[in-house]
Amino acid sequence: MTSQQMRIGLVGVGLMGHGIGKNLLAKGFALTIRANRNRAGVDDLLTQGAEEARDLADLAARADVIILCVTGSPQVEALFEGPQGLLAAGRDGLIVIDASTSEPDSTLRLGNAFAAMGGILVDAPLTRTPVEAEAGRLNTIVGADPVLFERLRPVFAAYCENVFHAGALGAGHRLKLINNFLVTGSVALVAEAIMTAQLGGVALDKLYEVVSVGPMANALLRNLIPKAAAGEFDGMKFQLANAQKDLRYYGHLAESAGVVSFMGAAVHQLYAQAAALGFGDHFLPSLIEAQAKLHGITVGSTAA
Repeated sequence: MTSQQMRIGLVGVGLMGHGIGKNLLAKGFALTIRANRNRAGVDDLLTQGAEEARDLADLAARADVIILCVTGSPQVEALFEGPQGLLAAGRDGLIVIDASTSEPDSTLRLGNAFAAMGGILVDAPLTRTPVEAEAGRLNTIVGADPVLFERLRPVFAAYCENVFHAGALGAGHRLKLINNFLVTGSVALVAEAIMTAQLGGVALDKLYEVVSVGPMANALLRNLIPKAAAGEFDGMKFQLANAQKDLRYYGHLAESAGVVSFMGAAVHQLYAQAAALGFGDHFLPSLIEAQAKLHGITVGSTAA
């Protein structure tokens, strides 16, 4: 069977899943989709040649590889363990790719249970945003047997610019959580620096002028400080509530590894605080807005 003869199933046609499905179709893969929460992305992919499954059993019967693109472990576990789930509907040789950001321990447990039924679970969480998903330029971090990884590489290449083999099952989710800790922790660091600058009488354009030519110069700073100064907080399309979830998972990972994680705990609480302040459905840069609300100030073009 050639890569383009692989029949692909997709569960979760949201902001990221729509781009995955669109690019799989564009690369010639046969695609069957199962709606998770909303219809808009599903209906659009149907007009592009996708088919729709009635349920998970129907999807499993019509696919060689099923990609799950949902929020996290509770949703993935429900897809596997429900009365009509993949553990019941799967068949010998069926491959399921979890593209969600999930708990590594849950991934290993589901992988063992699925293997006992003859199936194969692969973890392949994603980085980048829905913009790159639509362009077929996501990154994926894969946990799989090396031979299986090479077999699946053309599938990943259909919607990813960079494909990393992290190791065996679970390695992809572990590496993704560490990556997300670095990103969300950096946003937290910048948010505090902006509060200190504004309350301490330092202009944000001067702050950026200095850091942009120093060792901290990077794409994240370019995305945050100038846009915050302009009152724009939607440049990184990743919700604070999802960041909070990923930081909780990271905390579990660090604890299980025996790491003393003061920084992880502190960053997690900053995101929990932002969600409690009503910013959970906002994007990452809104951590700056949440901190501004906490300090009773306004950041951006309308600031005094």
